[in-house]
Amino acid sequence: MIAVEPAFKPLLGTSLPELTDWVQQQGQPAYRGKQLYQWIYQKGAKSLEEITVFPKQWRSQLATIPVGRSTIHYRAVASDGTIKYLLKLSDGQIIETVGIPTHDRLTVCVSSQVGCPMACDFCATGKGGFFRNLETHEIVDQVLTVQEDFQRRVSHIVFMGMGEPLLNTQNAIAAITCLNRDIGIGQRMITLSTVGIPNRIRQLAEYQLQITLAVSLHASNQTLREQLIPSAKTYPLESLISECRDYVKLTGRRVSFEYVMLSGVNDLPSHATELASLMRGFQSHVNLIPYNPINEVDYQRPSPSQIQDFVKELEQRRVAVSVRYSRGLDADAACGQLRASQTINN
Repeated sequence: MIAVEPAFKPLLGTSLPELTDWVQQQGQPAYRGKQLYQWIYQKGAKSLEEITVFPKQWRSQLATIPVGRSTIHYRAVASDGTIKYLLKLSDGQIIETVGIPTHDRLTVCVSSQVGCPMACDFCATGKGGFFRNLETHEIVDQVLTVQEDFQRRVSHIVFMGMGEPLLNTQNAIAAITCLNRDIGIGQRMITLSTVGIPNRIRQLAEYQLQITLAVSLHASNQTLREQLIPSAKTYPLESLISECRDYVKLTGRRVSFEYVMLSGVNDLPSHATELASLMRGFQSHVNLIPYNPINEVDYQRPSPSQIQDFVKELEQRRVAVSVRYSRGLDADAACGQLRASQTINN
């Protein structure tokens, strides 16, 4: 199937100066740009026909120009208040996004691609294949959708949904810029997670963003990492860690390492010792993530005592470590679960 380019580029993701230029090109006064900006980013307009401050005749002329909003195809609410959404895009593709509320924050887990080409062995998203990159407006839309549905301001964003952000760097960076500039989310409240793409971490450092970089490590040695992450065969662990060290030097910001714990696979004391050795000598932090079960593979979550033993091994070697339990498990709303279950059921 050949993708058809839209007649007009969606306006979501566009800055105030750009929108002002655009309305003037349409023969309208410059102040209409600020009105358009407010309706898109503050009032959540999904169609330009909704903008009642515009002249009625001009609104009808704008009917075919897309704002760039998705529709909620399905939502699953977990007992802890987490909501996972399946969002339908303009071409009919479905992506996941998650709203994760606590008493003092609302975090949105956004996708950067439709599907994922990395095919990590323990991930439901990777089992579904890859379709395309998300455009800037499709990433920003996820945050606005969650904010509107919760009727609460989003405070934090994590690029930990479907896809590999560093295979879609241009649109991911543009989305981060828009979320910071136009929606007012501080860059320090944004985390970008990557499994590691050769040379892309150094390239990311050149942008001098204030975001948190999270590297999906999941293994303490090259052999095990190749077993879990197919792309690791072309990107040695030594090279990945070297890039991370360079990132810290160039940005002055520490790197977080995500480590999904798989019982009997990567959670032994020897793995903790190897992991501690990798972390030596630069600013880093390890997030241990007990495995979220999916139907396609037989991995198991370690017991609480196994997890605590692993933590102790790292702490004894002066590694900064924390355990992050995924939320929304009871509604198939943890990472990678919902889209897979709905694809099967529908």
